[in-house]
Amino acid sequence: MKTKTKALGAIAVLALLFLVASLVVYSKAVADLPKDDVGAKLLRFDGTRGYRYTEIFLIGGNAITKNLIGGVYNTIGLNSPTGAGDSSPADLSKVDVNTLKNEYGVLSVFKNGPRLWTLDWVEVQAGKERDFNGLKARWVTWLIVPKEMANHESVAYKPISVKRDTRFGINQGSPAFILDDPEGNSWVMKSASLIVDPNQTFDSLKDLGGRLKPAPGWKFRTVILEQDLILTPDHSNARITQDELGNTYDRVGGAFSNFKP
Repeated sequence: MKTKTKALGAIAVLALLFLVASLVVYSKAVADLPKDDVGAKLLRFDGTRGYRYTEIFLIGGNAITKNLIGGVYNTIGLNSPTGAGDSSPADLSKVDVNTLKNEYGVLSVFKNGPRLWTLDWVEVQAGKERDFNGLKARWVTWLIVPKEMANHESVAYKPISVKRDTRFGINQGSPAFILDDPEGNSWVMKSASLIVDPNQTFDSLKDLGGRLKPAPGWKFRTVILEQDLILTPDHSNARITQDELGNTYDRVGGAFSNFKP
């Protein structure tokens, strides 16, 4: 009888240890994000074209099911004495993603930058300001992390959904860098990446068509706008894509802009 009792006790202990281990694994695989969208206010920034900025992604959600969401923080209007011009340094080595991951208790942290604005003005609902190892940035949107990104695969020429309340503008007479997809949709570049190619400049984008190798059915073109272009989400839902250099484009046409260039 004692042997049987000891065996049952051992099984109970093992079951408890398994439960504890499972809870530890689960706790490390699931993370909530700070509610930094609360109290967000509309901010407008003019004269942004060609200036440098960076985004910090705090990634939370469930790593087991790969249902991940990112809180996106943008440096626009910060890290500058005047609040204008470059809002991010070219060197982001002081921003340590592992330190930030532990500090915020999230699944991971991603530095999306530095980048260059290809817009003339930006209106955005900006939430709480945070300090990421000396780099100041405000919450601006929630990102539904694509499966490709979660699996560390390329998202080039693949549409991504972003939930945000923004208005972006490219003025009459300014260049617009455009991708056309196989379905006839058009996507206008909002920012150029300096991550893949740190030597990329705004002036070099006019020759970007000769550098890209778009996916089948996709085409790149540049136009000089004959009227102001205003980019808007469709009921807070924006659609974006990237090319292989990490340059980011917003869907235009229909509910996504005032006209399709």
